Amino acid sequence: QVHLVESGGGLVQPGGSLRLSCAASGFTFSNYHISWYRQPPGKERELVAIITAIGGRNYADSVKGRFTISRVNAKNTVYLQMNSLKPEDTAVYYCKAVGPGRTSWGQGTQVTVSS
Repeated sequence: QVHLVESGGGLVQPGGSLRLSCAASGFTFSNYHISWYRQPPGKERELVAIITAIGGRNYADSVKGRFTISRVNAKNTVYLQMNSLKPEDTAVYYCKAVGPGRTSWGQGTQVTVSS
């Protein structure tokens, strides 16, 4: 059974940093593309960043230069390093795994950027 668990969210001041983790189990992690999405309060879920099975990366324009996505296949984990955080980054952050015949989501972790 595919299982994704996000962690690392919390309250941070504007300009601060957080590192989110997405720990996976129940599937061959290295074969899957992993992405981070976020859903701000009252808004739709949006793509933040994606890292492919072979390590290609892409980012939403709103986070380019501030966020970095990475993966450690030996640990079945994907990270999202978030720097220079802004209040508009406040959202629930979700990871998603897409692979052979399967798409799965984690339960999300809250990130709040506020002074």
